[in-house]
Amino acid sequence: MDKNKNYLVLKKICFKEGLDLFGVANISEIKNEFKISPKTLQNLDKAICLGLRLSQAILSEMDQEPTKLYFHHYKIINSFLDQAALKLGNIIQKKGYSALAIPATQIIDWEKNTAHLSHRRLGALAGLGWIGRNNLLVNEKLGSQFRLVSILTDMPLLIDKPSKEDCGNCRLCVKICPCGAIAESPADFDYKKCFDQLKSFQTQRQVEQFVCGVCVNMCRGKG
Repeated sequence: MDKNKNYLVLKKICFKEGLDLFGVANISEIKNEFKISPKTLQNLDKAICLGLRLSQAILSEMDQEPTKLYFHHYKIINSFLDQAALKLGNIIQKKGYSALAIPATQIIDWEKNTAHLSHRRLGALAGLGWIGRNNLLVNEKLGSQFRLVSILTDMPLLIDKPSKEDCGNCRLCVKICPCGAIAESPADFDYKKCFDQLKSFQTQRQVEQFVCGVCVNMCRGKG
């Protein structure tokens, strides 16, 4: 099977499973930045990025703080993505290739907001969207209302091209952010303000984990 056919077969499987986004990125030049053993990454040169849409109804319930309903939804979405990545990884392995599924949410350092790798960065490389002012991946149709998971592999696959779009004149996330962490550019995003707000939400028993989602509710895309 060639890379184009492999790509179409996997994409069809993912959409049949209920996923909303599928893209492939070349990671050969950035994998040295991942918090994963170089030995494990040695032959893995691509990342398959999968996205699942969040419930707009649940998001719309939020105003200036996350809700318990959103927190539950957030956990279920991540679980669904992890299972989808595991299933796709197994399919890839059965075809004779390597596959390493990276959890949808497994933060190593909350204050620096770092994980084994950045799903949103891989998503941008895979053409699923661009990094918005809210420091999240923004898709043209879904906005930031989705979650991501990634599978690293050596399977021959077509590589998607990064999006050339950006947030344009939209600044809804800047206005709604409860702690003022969002600025004009993603590079100016204030991680400390964001983390302090997440800790506050947890202390107030709004949620049991460091979760917000207020800006996600405002970032709705075109569809």
